[in-house]
Amino acid sequence: MQLNTELVNKAIDMGFEYAPKLGSAILVLIIGLFIVKLFSKGFDSMLNKGNTDASLKPFLSGIVNILLKVLLFITVLGMIGIEMTSFIAILGAAGLAIGMALSGTLQNFAGGVMILIFKPYKVGDFIEAQGFAGTVSQIQIFNTILRTGDFKTIIIPNGSLNNASMVNYSKEPRRRVDWTFGIAYGDDADVAKRVIKELCDADDRILKDPEVFIALHSLADSSVNFVVRAWVKSSDYWPVYFAMNESVYKTFPKENLNIPFPQMDVHVHKSES
Repeated sequence: MQLNTELVNKAIDMGFEYAPKLGSAILVLIIGLFIVKLFSKGFDSMLNKGNTDASLKPFLSGIVNILLKVLLFITVLGMIGIEMTSFIAILGAAGLAIGMALSGTLQNFAGGVMILIFKPYKVGDFIEAQGFAGTVSQIQIFNTILRTGDFKTIIIPNGSLNNASMVNYSKEPRRRVDWTFGIAYGDDADVAKRVIKELCDADDRILKDPEVFIALHSLADSSVNFVVRAWVKSSDYWPVYFAMNESVYKTFPKENLNIPFPQMDVHVHKSES
């Protein structure tokens, strides 16, 4: 009975000792989270006003938000009475274990840092990587977000983007457009070259320097094929590509040029009985 009384008294004494600390810590935590939220919004506004690179904005915002919350939690734990030296030692050991368990996540973080430093691509670039192609909409701490032409969202880990091959179609201001146009055997090859050249010259989006290249490429099974190579601004690639296909399809017949297609001749032999 006396032992129970002592335990109750000790529990009451500890309650009186730690209750104010716990209450203060909870209050600081609530107020701190509110302040961190306000500071994060202010930091975002500062980045927007400072014309910061769009690739850096989500990354910096995420880092600042995480650091502020870590500092807040360390402060709250110190208010409760937890020895910070012991806590830091435990945190270090736990961090090592977590780091080994989350090696892939850390690799993605490191990949994000490398991407932002060396800038193989930025927000707004059209890239192809990991079997996907789309426009970069965000570069986050761990992932890069792509938006496809049909408005699908593709999330690719930064680690794989940093360590694998990638094609950036927006890096250079110009791109070369390649076509292969076929005419039927017996059609005038010189007329075909002239018509293609006139169609290219009529499109102002096709650059004059370098000059358009037109040559007879191959004598195929069903057609005589011409290769055409022209340079355009990167943003004009697909509009020019589709427009030229349509122009050739409409103009060739007017110039007595036939667009061939695979055909098969079937000969039926009637056997005599």
